Amino acid sequence: MIKSRQPTLLLHNAKILTLNGHFPSASAMAIRDDRIVGVGNTTEWISSFPSEIERIDLDQRCILPGFTDSHIHMSKYAQSINMIDCETSSINECLKRVKVRVAKTAPQRWILGHGWNQNFWTRYGTSHDLDRISTAHPIYLTAKSLHAGWANSKVLQLAGINSSTPDPAGGEIQRDSKGNPTGILFENAMRLVAATIPYPSEVELAELILTAQENLWVMGLTGVHDFDGPDCFRAYQRLQRRGQLGLRVLKNIPVDKLSEALAIGLAPGFGNSMLQFGNIKIFSDGALGPRTAAMLETYVGEENNLGMLLLDDEQITALGLRAAQAGFGLTIHAIGDRANHVVLNAYDALRKAEAALGLPKLRHRIEHLQLVHPQDINRTAALNIIASMQPIHAISDMEMADRFWGDRSNLSYAWNSLLNSGAVLAFGSDAPVESPNPFLGISAAVTRKKVGQKDGGEGWIPKEKITLAEAISAYTFGPAYASYREHELGKIEPGYYADLIVLEENPFDVDPNHLYRIQPCATMVAGQWRYRTF
Repeated sequence: MIKSRQPTLLLHNAKILTLNGHFPSASAMAIRDDRIVGVGNTTEWISSFPSEIERIDLDQRCILPGFTDSHIHMSKYAQSINMIDCETSSINECLKRVKVRVAKTAPQRWILGHGWNQNFWTRYGTSHDLDRISTAHPIYLTAKSLHAGWANSKVLQLAGINSSTPDPAGGEIQRDSKGNPTGILFENAMRLVAATIPYPSEVELAELILTAQENLWVMGLTGVHDFDGPDCFRAYQRLQRRGQLGLRVLKNIPVDKLSEALAIGLAPGFGNSMLQFGNIKIFSDGALGPRTAAMLETYVGEENNLGMLLLDDEQITALGLRAAQAGFGLTIHAIGDRANHVVLNAYDALRKAEAALGLPKLRHRIEHLQLVHPQDINRTAALNIIASMQPIHAISDMEMADRFWGDRSNLSYAWNSLLNSGAVLAFGSDAPVESPNPFLGISAAVTRKKVGQKDGGEGWIPKEKITLAEAISAYTFGPAYASYREHELGKIEPGYYADLIVLEENPFDVDPNHLYRIQPCATMVAGQWRYRTF
């Protein structure tokens, strides 16, 4: 069936920030089907369009290219919308919220929550805390970092976790002085529980993602780089078949699916304009919250804790070479300075192997890159590795970073240092770890202050602040470059996809301390309004 062409749409009387250095601003743009066909400034150019085409007077509203969240867990985010919010200032408040949910839920039904952070409480929770609320319900609450879980005894029983259960590779079951599980699980030990939780069906997950997608449009997102598993990919395909997928999705592949991907001849970029495959995702360490991020020196006050290094450089290089021979780049989670050092060593070896074998120089990434040793700060750019970072993490983690990393935090979340070295930044949220609202991320990157913080002075480690233009680029050009699509995404330019957001005010006219308040009034993806208030 031949698809009928849509009439040309002319958006005019606007303040268009094109992000095209040769033509940085305009007052009107023309869209036909899913592409931008013209951008102009003059009265003559605007009047050259036939009078019968659709015209929208934007009354001096601001237009920007659509934003992309370069690191999101879409399945987890979609499911988290209905979970208990455990991001509380005290463990007692968290337990109160669990009690309220239990009272509304039939016995044997799972109670799920997300967002706790023991660093802001007086202690970790225990299975006994949750058992006092209910032993008839399986209760499982994931930490804000997604690198730890808190289970009641019902969940431990279902997962087969007891005093004789060994720690799985790359994971730890927290135990009391008698060797009994406390209910706290770290890293890969969480998989023991995950295998027992009823997972939504493909149909159910697709419906959850539909709701999540609407939330993201309201925030100004037109694309995501997703890091969840095959079930999420199947849900995306279901939505696409129904014509309901309204975000551009780059789907990264978990490393445990690498063999299957290679066996069927899958290649990066396979898909269409809305849904494509990206890199191979690997974990090299844990996270700051549970102090499992791999460190070169111990955590402050924990003389035996260097975190958890999940893979060494030789293992990463071997995986990278397998992937590279099929055209896949790597996307590696690395938070601690040791993890980043090891990953950069692996990328150095992989770059040499690419050159020796005549392979293309792939766009490898480091996800998070939260703490870098001073000797490594320039290596990301030197090796042409994309720094995929989440600025909102810095605002959540600043107290923990100072407490557990001490003076080393001087090079944590080092966006400015990385930019000055020549690295490409691609920003995201790690939702549901943080809110996917890109304006919260932009505010964090520009101010390095908490939302509404009045006594923050110049912000936390102010030398690492970046400009508004640089932050916007990290949500537009950076993700486009990381996905090899900088020729068609991330700018307002003829030939590019018509993915854009409309704002009531120009963000460059807004007090930096108020950037977090910006709310798009419209979002367009592929030439279609997905959200619009005017």
